Amino acid sequence: MQRVAIIGAGAAGLCAARYLSKNPSLFRAVVFEQSDCVGGTWVYTENTDVDQYGLPVHSSMYSSLKTNLPKEVMAFPDFPFDKNLCSFVGHQDVLKYLESYCDAFQLTQYIKFQTRVENVQPVSRNGKTTWDVQYSSVKKEKTDQKKKEVFDAVIVCNGHYSLPKIPDIAGLDSFAGNVIHSHTYRHGEDFKGKRLVVLGAGASGIDIALDVAKYAAFVTISHWKSPLRSPLPENMKQVSVIKEVVGNQVVFSDDTREVVDGIIFCTGYNFDFSFLHAECNVTVDDGRITPLYKHILHSKYPSLSFIGICSTICPFPMFSCQVLFVISALTGVMQLPSEEQMKVDIENDYEKRRREGLAHRHAHVMGPRQWKYNDDICNLAGVDTIPEVVQTLYDAVHDERTWNVADYKKSNFKLVDNKSYEKIQIFVH
Repeated sequence: MQRVAIIGAGAAGLCAARYLSKNPSLFRAVVFEQSDCVGGTWVYTENTDVDQYGLPVHSSMYSSLKTNLPKEVMAFPDFPFDKNLCSFVGHQDVLKYLESYCDAFQLTQYIKFQTRVENVQPVSRNGKTTWDVQYSSVKKEKTDQKKKEVFDAVIVCNGHYSLPKIPDIAGLDSFAGNVIHSHTYRHGEDFKGKRLVVLGAGASGIDIALDVAKYAAFVTISHWKSPLRSPLPENMKQVSVIKEVVGNQVVFSDDTREVVDGIIFCTGYNFDFSFLHAECNVTVDDGRITPLYKHILHSKYPSLSFIGICSTICPFPMFSCQVLFVISALTGVMQLPSEEQMKVDIENDYEKRRREGLAHRHAHVMGPRQWKYNDDICNLAGVDTIPEVVQTLYDAVHDERTWNVADYKKSNFKLVDNKSYEKIQIFVH
């Protein structure tokens, strides 16, 4: 039997625990979760700095957040959301869904809550790589000491939406207004009557700009992408990226400027693997993590894996594919290439992305690449692929968002079969 440590009890960690626990004769899963509940980033909190244990707040949820994907494609492949919910659900509904998932597969018994992993280190024993996992209670009681257990494999599921990335902008330090990152944004009402710049036009940047525009006097969304084609609220406009900050003015790359009361950075997050010992040989270079075969398995230590590293994806279905890929590797059902062959595959994937125009920092961005990627890892693992309808509906919603960004979440859908869906009307009483 293989003992497997899972770091994190968010969606990815729960998925890993679910499939490992299906094979109790092969695996013994232990999930380490630093909070007192499951859900990861979907656990909303009013706190924006530290939690009750003095640890940095993990969640980036804001009070009015609704998913930007319909629940029909967000769900794990064989575990649908409540059919009575609207398609674009609130963060509370996603948390309830994950709690239901945990209960349905009786996963709580495998979770060590309020437990923080301090160090993960590979150790060779009898010619085989094992893993020393050191952990401690977050309660920091005097009787608590660091403990260590040995595992045959480690699956990292700690998410990547908790360590804010803020760009270095000239003059920002002297700006007298309010400066926050989307990680600490909670209520649009806090900015009532303010003139704001939102930097970043990814999914969260657009959603937060639209949310805060309901209360702010004016919102300028600043970004480097092609101009948004969708109509925007009257008190919103888009401009180029920020060049510098001078006093209470934000200067953009075209040298236009705006007097503003605040800046909201929607500029993404950094990965945090501070618990991995240097001997793990995991490198993070401006958003690129190496050496990960298929964005999952460490090429030198294949018993160390990462779930959910990829971005711009349909997350829960991909987590499912990735977890099954890991399990197939651990059981030997899938014969892995040699370390050198995996390294070649990693570099080929990276170079192909660069040729296609992706920046180095987008080494794990998927977007339209996700569907072939999902099929590839499922085929390698010998498991069922994601139903075609998930891509069909995902792509349709993505297309509508480009021209109807303010209202696309009002739509509702129903999956007809594995290939088709229909748009439906939901009457709210």
